[in-house]
Amino acid sequence: MRERLTLPSPAKLNLMLHILGRRADGYHELQTLFQFLDYGDEMTFAVRDDGVIQLHTEFADVPHDSNLIVKAAKKLQQQSGCTLGIDIWIDKILPMGGGIGGGSSNAATTLLGLNHLWQLGWDEDRLAALGLTLGADVPVFVRGHAAFAEGVGEKLTPVEPEEPWYVVLVPQVSVSTAEIFSDPLLTRNSSPIKVRPVPKGNSRNDCLPVVARRYPDVRNALNLLGKFTEAKLTGTGSCVFGGFPNKAEADKVSALLTETLTGFVAKGSNVSMLHRKLQSLL
Repeated sequence: MRERLTLPSPAKLNLMLHILGRRADGYHELQTLFQFLDYGDEMTFAVRDDGVIQLHTEFADVPHDSNLIVKAAKKLQQQSGCTLGIDIWIDKILPMGGGIGGGSSNAATTLLGLNHLWQLGWDEDRLAALGLTLGADVPVFVRGHAAFAEGVGEKLTPVEPEEPWYVVLVPQVSVSTAEIFSDPLLTRNSSPIKVRPVPKGNSRNDCLPVVARRYPDVRNALNLLGKFTEAKLTGTGSCVFGGFPNKAEADKVSALLTETLTGFVAKGSNVSMLHRKLQSLL
């Protein structure tokens, strides 16, 4: 019997996102606050001994070898010198281009899952460094703790924000991160926050005005959720979220809004459900 492992691949929210400036390499200096949701995809891995890496779930418009999951597995295999391979299946519920970290989370779950199954013994620092070569959001998923992030999002300081229940609305549009960051009207000169923890009242997302202008569906979701709580954009969008003190209130608002919009209710969590699952395997 080949060793198999099923792991969650959680969503994240950006509770705030400030853009401080553009760097010489074209990337932007950011300050953001990451928190996880107890909601996400589910990934299953089965070890194979022939060195082949095979993702069995097909993604429309994403060729097999271009998928971040496959790239993560191949990079880890190459850099560790491991001769084992892997079969991978994913139950995909997180939207693409939603700003809730679907692809980055899948890549991180792949790195952590294969590190466990292939018995590589890599520590978190090494996995996070490899993850950064796949995408700026991958390291926070590898480390699995809510964090204040700086740089392009890779300099992480663990934090403990409140863990409310969230209503997350999922407009049926995919927002291009590159498109938003290249928009001439994007705010790029926010003053850096030097106080820890992040002071209340700093919860804006500098990408929101650009996304709301370009995507009427996102603007509509912000307006509707904004009738019940402060509605925010996560990342560069498209998902919109708002916090509630308990599940009952979140469920009530969600029921009203999901008659016409797609969405879900999830608990905020400062420790990722992926890391809780891995901890239980030790």
